[in-house]
Amino acid sequence: MIKKTLLFISVPTSLLLVWLFYFTQNSMLEFDEELSSISKIIKKPIYLDRYSKRLNMTYENKWNLYDQVELHNIPKFLQDAFVLSEDKRYFSHNGMDWLARVHATKQNIASFGVVRGASTISEQVVRLLHPRPRNVSARWIEGFEAISLEEKFSKLDILEFYINQVPYKAQRRGVVQASRYYFNRDINTLNKKEMLALVVLVRSPKYYDPIKKHKNLSKSILNLATRLYENKIISKEELEDIKIDKIEVQKAKSDFNTQHFLEFVSKNKPQEMISQIDTTLDASLQRKVQNLLDVSIAGLKSKNVFNGAVLVVDHDTNEILSWAVANADDKTKAYSQMNPVLLKRQPGSTLKPFLYAKAIEMGWSSATLIDDSVLEESVGTGMHTYHNYSRDHYGLVSLREALGNSLNIPAVKTIQFVGVDNFLTHLKSFGIKSLSQHPNVYGDGIALGNGEVSLYELVQAYSVLARMGDFKELSYIKTFEKTGGSRRVFSEDISSLIADILSDSTAREKEFGINSILNFPYQTAVKTGTSSDYRDSWSIGYNDKYTVGVWYGNLDYKPMDKVTGGSGPAYLLRTIFNELNSNREVNKLYLSQRLKKKRICIQTSEIEHDGCEARDEFFLNDRYENIAQSKRDKIRLIKPTNNLLIAMDPRIDDDLEYFNFQVTDAKDITKVIWYVNKKEVSQTKESSFLWKVKKGKFS
Repeated sequence: MIKKTLLFISVPTSLLLVWLFYFTQNSMLEFDEELSSISKIIKKPIYLDRYSKRLNMTYENKWNLYDQVELHNIPKFLQDAFVLSEDKRYFSHNGMDWLARVHATKQNIASFGVVRGASTISEQVVRLLHPRPRNVSARWIEGFEAISLEEKFSKLDILEFYINQVPYKAQRRGVVQASRYYFNRDINTLNKKEMLALVVLVRSPKYYDPIKKHKNLSKSILNLATRLYENKIISKEELEDIKIDKIEVQKAKSDFNTQHFLEFVSKNKPQEMISQIDTTLDASLQRKVQNLLDVSIAGLKSKNVFNGAVLVVDHDTNEILSWAVANADDKTKAYSQMNPVLLKRQPGSTLKPFLYAKAIEMGWSSATLIDDSVLEESVGTGMHTYHNYSRDHYGLVSLREALGNSLNIPAVKTIQFVGVDNFLTHLKSFGIKSLSQHPNVYGDGIALGNGEVSLYELVQAYSVLARMGDFKELSYIKTFEKTGGSRRVFSEDISSLIADILSDSTAREKEFGINSILNFPYQTAVKTGTSSDYRDSWSIGYNDKYTVGVWYGNLDYKPMDKVTGGSGPAYLLRTIFNELNSNREVNKLYLSQRLKKKRICIQTSEIEHDGCEARDEFFLNDRYENIAQSKRDKIRLIKPTNNLLIAMDPRIDDDLEYFNFQVTDAKDITKVIWYVNKKEVSQTKESSFLWKVKKGKFS
C-alpha cells in the first residue's frame, strides 16, 4: 500500500518537474554578446556641438546611451551602498539568492501582502533586458536567466550596467542622469548623504521624492547608513557626518537654448544619422549670443519689440556657429516656439547690395551718378511717390553713396536699369529662393524689399559676398557635406567692391552721420534694413571671417515704435562682432588687385582736373569713364502708366483738374510730342505736360 502511494506521488511529481524543466527552458531568452548592444535601440539621437558638448537632453530613448560611466569612475562608496541596499550577497551567489527568496516569502505571508521582493541585482538587470508581466512565472524565469547572465558576464560588468541603467523619475536612467536631475551636479561632487539618496530612490522615486516625501527619504537614508556602519563599510564618524549632511535639491537648467536649431537639423539631417550627430554649433558662443539677444530685446520692450533672432556663420567653412531666438526658453512669451530664423519677413533695404552689384556687372561703376530727386511711379493701377528714409534728396549721387546711405530713389532707378526679372534670378543664385512669384507681383518695389525672405537666406546670401562670390550652402553638421559643394556665382572683383562700399564710413555719411554706430572698430561690411511701418528691422554684416545677421520685430506683425535697423539690431550686431573678434587677429576685407584706383571729381565722376573736389574710387578693368545714369537710361513714359485709374475730385471745378504727363529726364531732349488716343495733344521742350483730365478710357 505504501509503495503504491509513493509511486502515485512520484509519477505526478516527476511529470511536474519535467514540465517545469521544459517550461523554463522554452521561456528563457538569450542575451546579446555584449551588454552595450542596447545602444542599437535609438528613438532620438543625441546632438553635440563642434567641441562635443551636449546640446540636447533627450530621455526618449529606452536606454541611457550617452551618460554612462565606467565602474572604476563610480565612487566606491556608492557601489558598496547599492550592493548592500539591493543585494548584500551579490558577490557570493550565482545570480539567484535562494536564501533571500525564502526570507521574502515568509515576510510576505506574514504580512498578507508583498513587502519585500528579494530580487538580486542580476535579476533586476534581467528584468530591464527582458521585461515581463510581474507574476510568479516571470519571477521564476528571471531567476534562471540571472544565473545564465552571470555565466556570460562578470559580476563587475553586470553591476556597471545596473548602476548606469537603473530607472529613476522623469525617464532618467542611471546615477549620472539622476544626479543631474535631482542635484544638478556630477556624482563625484555629491556628499555621502546625497549618494545614499540615489540608492534609496531606485526603490520608489515617488515614495521617496526629495521634495514631497523628504521625511520618507531621510528615514530610509539613515537606516541604510546604519547598515553600512554595521557592516563596517563606513566609520562611526562618517555615520555621524551623514546624519548632519544636507541634501540640496537643484533641478538642472540649461544656460542656452538650441531648440530651434536642433529642430532644423533634425528635419534636414541625413536619414542614416540616427545615433550621435556632431553639429557645427559653438555652445559657448551660443550661450553668449543668446544672453546678448535676450538682454537687448528686454531693453526694447518700451519700443514694442518682443521678438528677435541672430544667425552667426563662419564663412571660411560656411558653418553655422550660433542660432539664437529671443526668449526661446520662456514659453510664456508670445510666439516663443516659432523659429524666426526661417520665417519669411520683408527685408527692407538689405537686398540693395545685390541690386547694385548686378548693376555694376551690367556696366555701371561705383562712380555712376544716379539722380536722387522726388520720384513718382506706378504701383498697380495707382501712383506711388518714393521717398528716402530721411525725406531728404541729394540730387546726383554716386552709386557708392546711394548704396552707403541706403537711398530709396536711386535704388528704384537702379532696378529699372537692371530689370526685376534679372534681379530675381540674380538673388536666386545667392541662395534667396523665397522670392518665387512672378516679377510683376513685386515690380520696382523689390528694390526696397517688398517681398519676403528669411534671415537664414539673407545670411546665406551675404556669406557669398563675404567669400567674394563663391557660393556654398550653410553647413550645420560637421561630418555631412551637402551636394553641390562650392561654385562661383558672382565676380570676385565686384564682390570685393561691394564690401569696400559697405565698410566705407564716408559713403554713408549723408544719412547715418560720420560717427555712425555702423563704423565698427575693425573693417566690417554692414547693411541695415527696415520694412514698412517698422514691422521688421535688420542688421547684417561680415568681416574677414564671420557673417552675422540680426532681425528684430514682432511675430504677430505688430509694428515696433520706430525701431530701425540702424537704431535697434545694429547695436547688437556690433556687440556680437566685438565678441567674435576678441582674442584673434582681425584682417581687412579682401580687395581685388584687379580693381584700379582713380582720382575722380565728386560732382561729375570725371577724372580729376583742376578746381574740382575729388576723391579716390575703384573701377573694374579701367572702367572709369563718367557713366551718368541719366545718359544711360532709355527715355520712357513714367506717367501715365498702363491701366492707371484717375479719379476726378468733386470739390474742384472740372476745368481746373489736370494730370501731369511725364517722361524720364534726359539732357538731349529737344522736343516731346504727346499723344492721347493716337491723337497729338501737345508738344513741349520739357519732359512733362499738364493734361486736362476728362472722363473716359484713354491710351
